[in-house]
Amino acid sequence: MARWGAVSQMILGRMGLLVGTIALASGALGGTLRAGPSPADNVLDTLREGQWELRTRGSQSVQRLCVRGGLGLIQLRHPGKVCDRLVLEQTSYSILIQYTCKGSGFGRTRLRRESPELVQIETQGVAEGLPFDYASEGRWAGSCARPTQ
Repeated sequence: MARWGAVSQMILGRMGLLVGTIALASGALGGTLRAGPSPADNVLDTLREGQWELRTRGSQSVQRLCVRGGLGLIQLRHPGKVCDRLVLEQTSYSILIQYTCKGSGFGRTRLRRESPELVQIETQGVAEGLPFDYASEGRWAGSCARPTQ
């Protein structure tokens, strides 16, 4: 019995060290993404930068947006807002992120990559006091238009 107690204390001590390491790492990220499941490749890093066309399922609407990385496809109803994000699930081809934007609302987005140029997005939450819930298909459409100055 005494030996088991020592072993369990050692395991709990190592778990505390791991939790402390994760907390330090998330602080170093500047609050962009907090610790969560982490496969070797982040699916958002595998997506093309540039112009994306989003087609909402069940609608004829097409939204065009210029994104610098996959993270730009997560906060679709909170663009440009500084938000706290938490990765809830992650595989090599999908990610589920929950985010909160102080004073603007919150959301939960699941993105599934079919290729670096094609994604399926499901998002729901509250933006400016109004609920949203929709699914879209995103297709990379090329480079972003350059200003003509």
